[in-house]
Amino acid sequence: MHIVIAGNIGSGKTTLTHKLVQHYGWEPRLESVQFNPYLGDYYKDMKRWSLNLEVFFLKERFRDLLEIVRSPNTIVQDRSIFEGVYIFTANNHDMGNMSDRDYETYMGLFESMMMVAREPDLMVYLRASVPHLVEHIHQRGRDYEQNMQLDYLKNLNDRYEDFIQNKYKGRVLTIDVDDLDILYSREDFASVISRIDRQLAEIEHKENLLFAT
Repeated sequence: MHIVIAGNIGSGKTTLTHKLVQHYGWEPRLESVQFNPYLGDYYKDMKRWSLNLEVFFLKERFRDLLEIVRSPNTIVQDRSIFEGVYIFTANNHDMGNMSDRDYETYMGLFESMMMVAREPDLMVYLRASVPHLVEHIHQRGRDYEQNMQLDYLKNLNDRYEDFIQNKYKGRVLTIDVDDLDILYSREDFASVISRIDRQLAEIEHKENLLFAT
């Protein structure tokens, strides 16, 4: 089974991923956001290097998908290939960092990849307000995140909402995390587990019906 934890920067994806690994014994698949050979060049000249940067991320995420399909274990993944495409790359394009021609080439590559891949069994979307995101970003103290503009985070939030409501066709569990403390509150984490368990039971029931027919 393939579970994805989705959400904006600072929404708590990695925290929840680790907690689910501890609770269920699932195998984690964490996103390596810092190792990208184009990252330094991209921040120096975004228009020149955005396609290279995004194609590298796309290649890594597609490889993850293929490995997850072959794995006999239940995998919980921190961020999906779909978010990289429909939110972060689309944002790069709309900001003028990627030309229309490059974006069309990138999307054609992604669409070809999707001919041999499938959506995860469940996407858990962590919905958070911009103030909540900013608080978490400051708490974890990553240098390269500290100067993010509020408008940038809001734009990504809007893209996430559009992605979940209008573009993504798979099963989604949306969790509003502004009033939750998943890391330190047992009650809050238990409430999340309860909702995930219901989704897993529905997936298992649906699969049993398919095998029975």
